[in-house]
Amino acid sequence: MSVSKDKYLTEMIPLLKARLGYSNPMQLPKLQKIVLSIGLGEAIQNPKALEAAERDLAKISGQHPVITRAKKSVASFKLRTGMSIGMMVTLRGARMYDFFGKLITIVLPRFRDFRGVSRDSFDGRGNYSLGIREQIAFTEVGYDKVDKIRGLQVTIVTTAKNDDASMALLEIMGMPFRRN
Repeated sequence: MSVSKDKYLTEMIPLLKARLGYSNPMQLPKLQKIVLSIGLGEAIQNPKALEAAERDLAKISGQHPVITRAKKSVASFKLRTGMSIGMMVTLRGARMYDFFGKLITIVLPRFRDFRGVSRDSFDGRGNYSLGIREQIAFTEVGYDKVDKIRGLQVTIVTTAKNDDASMALLEIMGMPFRRN
């Protein structure tokens, strides 16, 4: 099931209206952005890790990632303020819908013994976070080209005011939640 803005407007809005009981379509939740991030604690000792993670994240997302830097110094981790410790990409618009469709139809079903994603990963404000252990789950990243297996965090930000409305939106869009 591919997801697009047109499909959201034509097919999913009536389903959301019926499920949530809103009469005004402007009240309905929708996807705002998807943020992909990789934490690279190893970048302190190995600066090449940043290049490899940047290449992988660019292939996965289709756009250039931004380097995230440390805000505080932590002596026990040998971390100084301003050191590069990660990468992130923010997807909006057509790329966001394309990535979401790819995530639910191709990437998640590739995991061994996949029974659905957790319903407990909402933050209380209608946003959903999902951790992916291996970047090789994405078909764009070639298994031969990977120097090290890295996980990434996917955060789906919605305009929903609470978790129930956000869960309804994601279920209608095809997110495979675990059965309780």
